[in-house]
Amino acid sequence: MRLIYLYTVWLSWFSLSAWAQTAPTGVITGSVRDRTTQQLLVGVTVQVDNLTQPTGPPLGTTTDADGRFRLNLPVGTYNLRATFVGYQPGQKFNLVVSSGNANESNFELEEENKQLGEVVVKANRATAAVSSISTPNSIQRLTTEEIKTNPGGNFDISKVIQTLPGVGGSVGGLRNDIIIRGGAPNENVFYLDGIEIPLINHFQTQGGTGGPQGILNVSFIEDVTLSSSSFDARYDNALASVFQFRQREGNSNRLQGNFRLSGTEAALTTEGPLAHNTTFLASARRSYLQYFFQLIDLPIRPNYWDFQAKITHRLDKKTTLTALGVGAIDEFRFGVPRQTTPDKEFAIRRSPLINQWNYTGGLNLRRLIANGYFNVALSRNAFDNALDRFEDGRTGDESARVLRIRSRETENKLRIDVNQFVRGWRYSLGLVAQYVQFRNDLAARLGSEVRDSLGTLVTPALQVRSQTELGFGRFGLFGQVSRTWLNNRLGVSLGVRTDVNTFTNNGLNALRTLSPRLSLSYALNDRWSLNASVGRYFKIPTYTVLGFRDELGHYVNQKADYIAANHYVTGVEFLPKATTRFTVEGFYKQYSRYPVSVRNGISLANLGNNFNAIGNEAVRSTGRGRAYGVEVFFQQKLVKNLFVVASYTYVRSEFSGSDGILRPSAWDNRHLFSGLLGRKFRRGWEMGLKYRYAGGAPYTPFDLDQSQRNFLTLGEGVLDFSRLNTLRLPALNQFDFRIDKKWNARRFTVDLFLDVQNAFVLPTPGYPEFVLSRAPDGSGYLTTDGQPLRSDGQNGIPAVLNNTDPFVTPTLGFILEF
Repeated sequence: MRLIYLYTVWLSWFSLSAWAQTAPTGVITGSVRDRTTQQLLVGVTVQVDNLTQPTGPPLGTTTDADGRFRLNLPVGTYNLRATFVGYQPGQKFNLVVSSGNANESNFELEEENKQLGEVVVKANRATAAVSSISTPNSIQRLTTEEIKTNPGGNFDISKVIQTLPGVGGSVGGLRNDIIIRGGAPNENVFYLDGIEIPLINHFQTQGGTGGPQGILNVSFIEDVTLSSSSFDARYDNALASVFQFRQREGNSNRLQGNFRLSGTEAALTTEGPLAHNTTFLASARRSYLQYFFQLIDLPIRPNYWDFQAKITHRLDKKTTLTALGVGAIDEFRFGVPRQTTPDKEFAIRRSPLINQWNYTGGLNLRRLIANGYFNVALSRNAFDNALDRFEDGRTGDESARVLRIRSRETENKLRIDVNQFVRGWRYSLGLVAQYVQFRNDLAARLGSEVRDSLGTLVTPALQVRSQTELGFGRFGLFGQVSRTWLNNRLGVSLGVRTDVNTFTNNGLNALRTLSPRLSLSYALNDRWSLNASVGRYFKIPTYTVLGFRDELGHYVNQKADYIAANHYVTGVEFLPKATTRFTVEGFYKQYSRYPVSVRNGISLANLGNNFNAIGNEAVRSTGRGRAYGVEVFFQQKLVKNLFVVASYTYVRSEFSGSDGILRPSAWDNRHLFSGLLGRKFRRGWEMGLKYRYAGGAPYTPFDLDQSQRNFLTLGEGVLDFSRLNTLRLPALNQFDFRIDKKWNARRFTVDLFLDVQNAFVLPTPGYPEFVLSRAPDGSGYLTTDGQPLRSDGQNGIPAVLNNTDPFVTPTLGFILEF
């Protein structure tokens, strides 16, 4: 009630203030650059589409001597168009002008293609797909406004990404695992302003990339670009995708910011000038999810802080120094809902306790040179993970401990690259040097001893203990060259890179990781184009794999190889008009050298969808796999206050274990569909609807006998890997809803929003759980003979719990821009 009262007071005050004003105005500022050389362009015309002044001419301006522009406009939503002689026009859509914050929107223009007989190729990708000669296909892009207003996203970039073609999510709705075209979650890499960040989610699974909540502050982001194939050679370690998060610069004219408060979090963002030619962005966020989920009776209790900062300093007109930092502090546990059963309560109490912290900090120096630029980036990132599990929730009782992990990963990186455009050729060359440190202390019980009826030991208890502290170097070289032919109809790009390390047995063999890639794009006319690419990509095994030691202290995985993947992609793109884009792509990915568990014989490609760490075991690089399918994508940018996005993907994903037989992987959803509809109304109202469908994910049934025998030791069931992924969960159907109402006063804006994930309260499929049935009062186990449960569990009553409870996250909040 107190929260509702506060909302009422705030809204009443803001409403009266807003009504007292007449025609509030706002500002759009930004810069215009040459995309290839990054040179600022002077005299570019920037106009508002479909809007004229009372006297007739379009509203617009030109860039000044520093390549910047500024537009003062009435509050509302606009599309901008930038035009310059010798360059293809650039367009920006759905730019929100408010009286609270200036909107920073930057253009990068491509040089104009020449005529193709009677037509002109306008392959500038006006719908902001940012395809290029180097990466002509498998490219998607999201703007900051699309992220902020995405229904069910709740300002979480990791959730919003799941609306793109080829992107699947995790099972159960509790995590942000990003599954691209049937690949495992750890096959993706992330770059923030050109600096690699290994973590974008809170409560990350070590050895994976997923977690229940994103870290990055959407207020910093200008746009997000997803490449699901034809990766530029500058990016290493990518098998499934490359995400490029581009942050905007802070406001150079005045101090401004925003404060966001909802039932799930409080976040403060500030920005402004620090000194002449220096700007900053800074934010801090505090989670209230643990209280909110307790209020709505969900079992998870995530608790976190995160911080983000960016400082940009222009040394001169050609040199820019950028410093950035991202960090998070996480504490994760499970709580028992008010409405539950004794069996469910036991299953929840055995869940792990997680304490983590991480950060990434970096410096990037960009210097413009003749016909291009060079970058020097220096960064450091660290991830500290503490994970504990106890039998029956007996936290702190060491005799009941099932798992203990204390781990830290640290990377120090130097990246140098040169990019130029000379006589029609575009090329980039560069090198990467890293020093990696990994420390790990693992203790786990994987099974209990088994005795026969006479008390004779049949199977000893299985326990694992590994302690590691290592450091090693990683190095990479890359080059990419491209140009157009046939009067600019044909674009050709060729790239190559190689990576080595000083730890694995074959790590210094540069030929073993030689990674060539070729991309082709052919413009049939100004609307239709054909694109194709082929490439071979490599990824070093996770540090949990490389650092694992046996009881004798030997690094048993030093023989592990770089994982290899060959990509074959072809597609067609249709641009009927500047605001509409339609693509169809077929893809085939072929994996080799994938790590396979020595203990249970399954590929590690199936792991990474829970809250445990993966890779802490002996492996062999003998696995293979394949993923193939087709994607269809339609995008309608903002026209007449309406925007639409729809995508369908058919994907098959199969991997082999120690027997070499390809079987469906955990990511073999077969069918993925997402549809998004956004509508802007008068008086500051906006509504969004989203629907997601994902075919049932495969899962492995329990070995009921082994599960019963080992339950008292493990507190969970034992999977029957001889029947790996032979069953499937029900399909996921989810509707999300969001509505916003904005009020603009003279110097501030308030946005009240309601965001609901799974608004129709549909079942959320989750993996089953094995338990031995508990008494209704929770006092002990039910048994077949009425006697206390035996140590081998054989007189227990087994039960498999289906997890289909709806995962619903409604949140009401407001954003104050000032």
